[in-house]
Amino acid sequence: MAIATLGTVVVDCPDPLALATFYAGLLGGTPSPDEDGSWVDLTGHPGTALAFQRAPGHVAPKWPSDGGAQQFHLDLTVDDLDAAQARILELGATPLDLGGPDRTYRVYADPAGHPVCLCAS
Repeated sequence: MAIATLGTVVVDCPDPLALATFYAGLLGGTPSPDEDGSWVDLTGHPGTALAFQRAPGHVAPKWPSDGGAQQFHLDLTVDDLDAAQARILELGATPLDLGGPDRTYRVYADPAGHPVCLCAS
């Protein structure tokens, strides 16, 4: 029996507004910062709530890494991998593992270094 429901996925980063703006470009929605900009909700997009929290001293995860965990990653479902790749790169992502032509997912780092996968629907 579940004792909780997933409310919000919160991503630690050095610049919450910049990272929220990146994800708004991918998912839609509008970044809504708090007064001091240390917390930004991404509002008005479908799916699970997403927020960004300033984390002084943030260290980006390594992917892939045998010596440490990637912390987490987001799988984003897309209709057209090539079109989605063009957009995510335009928004500032870095390719990590694009695989071969028959693979159904591609891995990138968001501007704060978190892995994010574009997955064919």
